[in-house]
Amino acid sequence: MADTLILHGFWRSTATWRVRIALGLKGLEWQGVAHDLRAGDQQAPAYLALNPQGFVPALVSDGAVLTQSLAICEYLDELHPHPPLLPPTPLERARVRAAAQVIACDIHPVQNLKVLKMLRRRGMTESETNAWAAEVIESGLSAFATLIADFDGPYCFGDQLTLADVVLVPQLGNARRFAARFDFGRIAAIEGECMKLAAFASAAPERQPDAPS
Repeated sequence: MADTLILHGFWRSTATWRVRIALGLKGLEWQGVAHDLRAGDQQAPAYLALNPQGFVPALVSDGAVLTQSLAICEYLDELHPHPPLLPPTPLERARVRAAAQVIACDIHPVQNLKVLKMLRRRGMTESETNAWAAEVIESGLSAFATLIADFDGPYCFGDQLTLADVVLVPQLGNARRFAARFDFGRIAAIEGECMKLAAFASAAPERQPDAPS
C-alpha cells in the first residue's frame, strides 16, 4: 500500500490551492498539515528541513518531499495519468505549460506575501502595496487571455481541462483579494465552468480546515 500523501500548505495559498485541485481531479486521498504563513510558521526549523525555501506547498509522497506546485502537479499527472492535465502532443503541452507559467512564474511570485512584506518594509503604504499587486495581476491575466484567445470550449485550451485551468482559478482568488480586474477574454467564463466541478469546489480556500471560521 502506498504511503498517505501529506500536503503541507496554507488555506489561502494559491500555490497550495493548485495542488489541492490536482489531487481532487486525480481522485487521490491526502492529509493536510497547515502552516500559517501570516504567523511565519513556514520559517520554523522543522518545516525548513522539508522545504529550505520556506514556501508552501510541500508534498510528502512515499517518503520523498516534493516542492514547487507545478512540479508537484506534473508528478501527480505522471503517476496518475487519468484525467490528464497535459495534452498529448509536444506543441500542445508546450502551450499549456507556457500559459500556466505566465501565472505561476510571472504573476504570482511578484505579488505573493513575501514580496508584499518587502515592499511594506521599504516604505510603501498598504494602498500602494495593494495597487502594486493589482497591477501585476491585471497585466498578467490580460496576457494570459490573449494566449488562449484562439481556443474554444469551456476551459482554457478547449474541452479538456489542463494544468492551465488548475493554475488560473486560484489566481483569480488573488485577483479578488486585491480588487484586480479579470474581465479579460474568456477568463471569468472558464472559472465558472471549473467551479462546477467537485475538485475545484472542494479545493476552495474557505472550505479548508485551517480557514478562519
